[in-house]
Amino acid sequence: MPLLVMKFGGTSVADLARIENAAKKVQKEVDRGYDVIVIVSAMSGETNRLVGYVEGTSKLYDAREYDAVVAAGENVTAGLVALRLQEMGIPARSWQGWQVPINTTAQHGSARFVSIPRDNIDAKFAEGFKVAVVAGFQGVSPEGRVTTLGRGGSDTTAVAFAAAFAAERCDIYTDVDGVYTTDPRVSSKARKLDKIAFEEMLELASLGAKVLQTRSVELAMRYKVRLRVLSSFEDTDENSGTLVCDEEEIMESKVVSGVAFSREEAKITLFTIEDRPGVASAIFGPLADAGVNVDMIVQNISEKDYDDAHPGAVTDMTFSCPINQVERAKKAMEDAKTAGLIKYDELIIDTDVAKVSVVGIGMRSHAGVAAKMFSSLSAENINIKVISTSEIKISVLIDRKYMELAVQALHDAFELDKA
Repeated sequence: MPLLVMKFGGTSVADLARIENAAKKVQKEVDRGYDVIVIVSAMSGETNRLVGYVEGTSKLYDAREYDAVVAAGENVTAGLVALRLQEMGIPARSWQGWQVPINTTAQHGSARFVSIPRDNIDAKFAEGFKVAVVAGFQGVSPEGRVTTLGRGGSDTTAVAFAAAFAAERCDIYTDVDGVYTTDPRVSSKARKLDKIAFEEMLELASLGAKVLQTRSVELAMRYKVRLRVLSSFEDTDENSGTLVCDEEEIMESKVVSGVAFSREEAKITLFTIEDRPGVASAIFGPLADAGVNVDMIVQNISEKDYDDAHPGAVTDMTFSCPINQVERAKKAMEDAKTAGLIKYDELIIDTDVAKVSVVGIGMRSHAGVAAKMFSSLSAENINIKVISTSEIKISVLIDRKYMELAVQALHDAFELDKA
């Protein structure tokens, strides 16, 4: 039988009424002739509740026991969805990660997939079961302990199952009806996209769009899993939502497909560091060891012997990182200075910035995107602090108070409201 993977997030299974609604969507696909693997998240708010229990019990908790507790939310949802389907006359059963088994690494709290054997679920489909309801977000380590995949891990679970079972498609049901050119809450002109390429979706997800988890898009792109994002709360058909697919499936792309943004950014500058071979490694090595995710990096032009206290070439280095990693970054730099790995006069932190990005595979073959972006921001008197580019994206750091204005200006400049 043809096979579909359907994933339902926490808001889609938040209570018994919504679980029944999700089950009806599964029933529709079964009636169309599909075998279905359903991946479920914990009911909305449940994971936060369980995390609170762990942190309230032990501040320096054992990560293995943390995973054992927080994975329980998905187990409850899987059982309830399977029961609802059985009540509707559909042969279904629930699966926990260890029962499949979903084999992962032993990095508790952020495990990665190793393998998903098909044998056990295939055997049940052969017996006449139509639906396998699998607890997302979890797996089993080589030592036989429950593991979890990190926040958003159910999206990644769904894509991994679609790849392992060669599914026709992976449908991600959520509280929005697709992928938009930008957040509709920021721009009323935001338009839902019918299709978007894997690379564009990956950039948008990594730059702040919260529709899909970044790891899930990476996995989909690697294994060519066709993803569809659609609403749990609307009637849907085969043309609903947004299809995330290979670039070849899109006839003609706009130069820019979307505008992404992130409020949770910080800018850190080290003033008067030595300009010598190895200094970048001496800065970013300790940051990596401290678990700081560095994004944009700018190094100024070198100055030579600008005063008696600074003989030799010196420069400034600026980089951005998530705002919740600022203290780690600051300590890593201070420790590196104390250890004599680097020298700098001053460390300046700016936490009042935002990152705004334009993304589009059409940028590969069109000139002038940067010029249009910068002139649009200039027209609104928005100053750019840092610029970063790749083949299909341009990102800028600006003052956070101008973020929404920048998003709206760029959305208008690239006419993203037009099909």
